[in-house]
Amino acid sequence: MMETQALDFPKIDAVLRANGTGEVTINGTSHAIQAEDEAAVLSQALRLITETAAQLGRPVRVSTTDPDGQGLIVVSPEGIVSEAAPAKPSSRRQQDPAPAAPAPAQQAPAPVAPAAKKTPAPAAPVTFSEAVNRVQEPSTAATAATQEPVTRRSLKETSFLVSAPVLEPATRGWRGVLTRLGFRMEPSPDELAEREDIRTVSQHWPGPRTVAVVNRKGGANKTPTVVMLSAILARYSGAATVAWDNNESQGTLGWRTEQGSHDNSVLDLIDSSQTLLSPSTNAAEIARFVHHQTSDKFDVLRSDENEEGDHEVTAEEVDIAHQVLTRYYRLIVMDSGNTARSANWRQMIHHTNQLVVPVTAIEDRAEAARLTLQTLESRGGHDAELARNAVVIVSESTDAKRSMSGDALKRAKDEARRIADGFAPHVRAVVRIPYDPALVNGPIRYDALQPATQRAWLAAAAAVAKGF
Repeated sequence: MMETQALDFPKIDAVLRANGTGEVTINGTSHAIQAEDEAAVLSQALRLITETAAQLGRPVRVSTTDPDGQGLIVVSPEGIVSEAAPAKPSSRRQQDPAPAAPAPAQQAPAPVAPAAKKTPAPAAPVTFSEAVNRVQEPSTAATAATQEPVTRRSLKETSFLVSAPVLEPATRGWRGVLTRLGFRMEPSPDELAEREDIRTVSQHWPGPRTVAVVNRKGGANKTPTVVMLSAILARYSGAATVAWDNNESQGTLGWRTEQGSHDNSVLDLIDSSQTLLSPSTNAAEIARFVHHQTSDKFDVLRSDENEEGDHEVTAEEVDIAHQVLTRYYRLIVMDSGNTARSANWRQMIHHTNQLVVPVTAIEDRAEAARLTLQTLESRGGHDAELARNAVVIVSESTDAKRSMSGDALKRAKDEARRIADGFAPHVRAVVRIPYDPALVNGPIRYDALQPATQRAWLAAAAAVAKGF
């Protein structure tokens, strides 16, 4: 108890930032830290905290804050770091177990003089070698017990394998840096949640899966959503993944991604479908028709970009292209146009396993998303089931970001939250994405995103993968 009371004073807060700066505040006195990297910042912070502990002659408790969240650690005068122990019960009622219920009333036995109670002496520390000797040389009573008949279990019921996975130490924030310095620290709840999302998107499933990204309004973030989902699922799962621009007019997926060494599109793939579906065709032949993304590890099947062309993909051609792609890929993520009545749009829905509805935090985009879901729900059957199990991805508006006004930024976040809350009761999952300039113009690369944006898209991809 004395140690617990001692840890309550002084009040120490330590902040570790991703930009190589930090701050230690001891009883209101702030000490700013700037160093080359997180490890150097943490070393200086620990030196300050250890000096405080040494002056007091006892461990001190430290509240930590880093990009991964908040936590509590204990630092000893010798500089040893450990997790803060949970608070002990404050009352005897909490410490003592509840008294056992009295036995049913029976005939009272003859009174017996109570035996004198003996307080057992505390057990002496046992070394590992002593414990081994005790196992090797059992007592007489134990030996006698082994001579009695024993019911033996089948070897089929026994396994020496450990089924529970070993929890890896922290890699992020204060905890991660402390681990790299030699103090094994448990991961924070935020890091555990991220690991679970990574595990979810890394799964393989039997048979191919098709994701359709839909919103009947332009500018709703459909193409960036297709790229981000494809990149994350391909990176983590290693499954062959293709992003298919199923736009009834000239789509923009080809403009926002890398182009290969050819100009082929979905029409060329359809024309060569018989060859691609032939059992004798090598799997590498698909590279003639798709455009590989060298950093994000997925392929892109472009829409027809011929300005003079007027061919519209039919429902039958969607079936043909889908049959080809499911032979070469485990995962298909389909971009779409703005017409829910077109033949290629409706046939895309027929092949869809998971529906994704992106929306920017602007009223008309949100209303278009609602109408898209309403249309599918009204059709019943498979379409309605897709709508009920849809994942809605709400991205913050870019308009407020351009103004850089504090009030505008707050309004943008509030509007994104309001729209997300509005969709939540009607679909399986809703994920919010912060604004990121890397998604606004030009080719989209996962590595170009800010860490917070990457984390949000990972959560979105995990929500999608749970529907597989």
